[in-house]
Amino acid sequence: MKPMYLKITNHKLFYGNSESRIDENSFNFDSDLDIKQNLQRFHDTLVDSIDVLIVTNPSKFLLKRNAITFNGNAIDFGTELENIFHIPVINNEDVANSDLLSAYEEEINYSTWHLDYYGIDHGKRQYGQESMQTIGNGFYGLRGTYLEAKANDDNYPATYVAGVFNQLGTPINGRNVINEDLVNLPNAQFITFSIDGDAPFQINDQNIVEANRSLDLKTGLLTITMLVHLDDGKELKITEKKLADLTNYHDYYLQYVIEPLNFNGKVTIFTQTDGTVVNSNVERYRNLANKHLMIDKIENFDTASIFLAHTTQSNIQLAIKTDLNYSTINNTQYAVNNQAEIAEQQVSFHVSAGETYHFEKYVGIFTSLETKENVAVAAQEHEFLPDFAVAETQSVQNWRNIWHQEDIIVNGDITAQKLLRLNNYSMTCAAQTNANKNLDASVGSRGLTGEGYRGHIFWDELFDMDFYALHSPELVKNLLMYRYNRLGAALDYASDDNHNGAMFPWQSGMYGDEQSQLVHLNPITNQWDPDNSRKQRHVSLAIAYNVLNYFNLSQDETFMQQYGLEMLLDITKFWIDVATLNKQTGKYSIADVMGPDEFHEGYPDSAESGLKNNAYTNIMVSWLFKKVNNLINSENSGILEDNFQRTNFTDVDLQKLNDIRHNLKLDFQGGILGQFEGYFNLKELDFNKYRQQYDNISRMDRILKAHNDSPDNYQVAKQADTLMALYNLSDNDFFDIMTDLGYPIANREKFIDDNVKYYIARTTHGSTLSRIVYSMLLLKVNDTKTAWKLFYEALTSDYYDIQGGTTAEGIHLGVMGATINVVTTFFAGIDYRGNILKINPHMPKEWKEISFNINFKGINYAFQVTSDGVTITTDHDTEVIFMGKKLPLTASQEIQLTC
Repeated sequence: MKPMYLKITNHKLFYGNSESRIDENSFNFDSDLDIKQNLQRFHDTLVDSIDVLIVTNPSKFLLKRNAITFNGNAIDFGTELENIFHIPVINNEDVANSDLLSAYEEEINYSTWHLDYYGIDHGKRQYGQESMQTIGNGFYGLRGTYLEAKANDDNYPATYVAGVFNQLGTPINGRNVINEDLVNLPNAQFITFSIDGDAPFQINDQNIVEANRSLDLKTGLLTITMLVHLDDGKELKITEKKLADLTNYHDYYLQYVIEPLNFNGKVTIFTQTDGTVVNSNVERYRNLANKHLMIDKIENFDTASIFLAHTTQSNIQLAIKTDLNYSTINNTQYAVNNQAEIAEQQVSFHVSAGETYHFEKYVGIFTSLETKENVAVAAQEHEFLPDFAVAETQSVQNWRNIWHQEDIIVNGDITAQKLLRLNNYSMTCAAQTNANKNLDASVGSRGLTGEGYRGHIFWDELFDMDFYALHSPELVKNLLMYRYNRLGAALDYASDDNHNGAMFPWQSGMYGDEQSQLVHLNPITNQWDPDNSRKQRHVSLAIAYNVLNYFNLSQDETFMQQYGLEMLLDITKFWIDVATLNKQTGKYSIADVMGPDEFHEGYPDSAESGLKNNAYTNIMVSWLFKKVNNLINSENSGILEDNFQRTNFTDVDLQKLNDIRHNLKLDFQGGILGQFEGYFNLKELDFNKYRQQYDNISRMDRILKAHNDSPDNYQVAKQADTLMALYNLSDNDFFDIMTDLGYPIANREKFIDDNVKYYIARTTHGSTLSRIVYSMLLLKVNDTKTAWKLFYEALTSDYYDIQGGTTAEGIHLGVMGATINVVTTFFAGIDYRGNILKINPHMPKEWKEISFNINFKGINYAFQVTSDGVTITTDHDTEVIFMGKKLPLTASQEIQLTC
């Protein structure tokens, strides 16, 4: 093991390969750069590889050993260094108390399982950290705020329950604009204290000496620790913990521990269920109507409280039951101080310096969506676990079971390991079988962590469903039922647009009607621009893709016969209807759509919006038609007749399907596939010009509009579009579709290479999903350096909040699911999109090993992938294709394959 020893000052960093030689080398900090940039520059100056960093600065802080005062601020240098070097950072005191190897292994174990934030942050940075530390269980998400916090510019305590939406209207420029939001529910996690009758404590920089917020991904426990120094000199330690119950998904548990350090006195704990909350997480929405709740009643029973409310438009009934436990505290005084919209309870008691006092609060949330009986009755009869310790023990076991199935173990990069586990954790908090089997809900693009995109469900499901299907197929069925239950709304949407079949909305909420607005605000110009994003009809193709992928992975014939085939046929009828034939060329066209790109809403100087023959849309339509045709040919006549009757699907539709799928029009120029018809007529954009002016040009659409220009005029894209089908489909399937369409590709490798290079040069990655899709595409052309760079940017995108504050509005669940998919499917090379697993690894040189489990067609597989080969164990006899060769596998017998 090769260590490097560090000593850090305000202006310099001293380093050496032993503590005695630490002064031999130094690195000067640049005062114009932040600490992350300085440490990156230091990293880049080093030539030799190292295994561990050892900080020799003596520890001056209690909550973080490697916290160091830098330019007057306490900074967690250990985490900052680990984020740059991706290796363990320990303190010399750790080595002195143990030994180097033990300290090294202990730090790896801690760092890869914990998401920590040290110190007090502000604004969107703090909001983003709260999003990242959300606890949840698929039913609700509870943002990772301090318990003492009320909503303000620095803190946003919020609780979201899957499927709880409400609509409000706001008068804007003479018309009533209706918005449907995922509702911020009453805040029942609020707990604070006062001492000797002073004002209740609030989160502030002046009184908090140290603070550390630590999310334990292994157990689901969020622990917030503060050292508090009050204005009158009193000092105390506060430890607060939160747990989401994965067994009884209605419940969460709070523990609040007070330890007076230098005083005796009277402490009063205040706890509330606060119904004054509004939806104000997203700054640009704050001028819109945001009060979604009407409070009906507050009742108290001993130490329990029941809070009844309903949403103002959707009329969802809510009941929140809380109970308190402070049985270990002697001589308490209990009081109720309810207000019109706030249920408040107070507990007072005397404290002595050096003692600890445990206060616990248990919360159960019930809504009329998932609770069949009266919610007030359900809440009143509900019983909590005996105490927080029991809840914690249960949570440890539940998460142990989850990690046994879901964990991806990466050897050689502690940052990637931590963030992959964070992604797995976040995916589970957004949806899990125990809760979702009783819910009529799917996963929104921000999960249950914030109000970005109003909590709506988009095509981002496409990037999430494979993760769920490989670990919990039953969950995917539950999520797909959300779409099936809104099939009627999709049929109505198509009919209102004078089309047959089902046209699912770009943004879906409670009812399945279109929630995309007609206009949106450009923050650069502060002007309202037309919003044509609803023309992204490919959302229906994403739903069909998820149905077919689920069926392939699970072989769930019952689902396909009762629900899946009906959805596929209705979606197919829509695409048959919108495809128009040019009798002269014999080619079909699909017009008035937008592709995934989103920058292009129409043609230059055209009064009409929408594009014609978007390549991604047409390719995926042809693929869908082929799949549906195969299903029709393989399904028994009774099932077909039933589904044909339900969807009014006829033999004429079948004939059209087969004609259209072979004749949809695509554009080519010199071997480059056109993003849409007329794409090559657009102007080239001078990207360097705008980079020099704006630096970040990810949202080039807004920049161009600020210059009275439009992205419609240029070959520029927000994200992967033309080649997105190569992300969805295997290479063979993609090129088979091209042949079916009448565009056979003679040299497949050259086609991919030319097109990837062409389009990545014209893409600004305005969506984090773009990075992950292009990372995979670049692996196909062996550009591993750029692929790795884009992958890592995507992996760290929410952690570093690279989009300038958007994580404040909730995590980006789609990119989290997509990064996991790239690790298992493309880095490890386990392709599950066919009838048999195909294995062809692209192991990153930065990693030593990837290990994980998946379930494919009812068989459990365990994989260990290195640069040298793959080790596989299964629980059934089966076979795989390894690097083009079919190989048999025997149950419970480990097989090692060499690359």
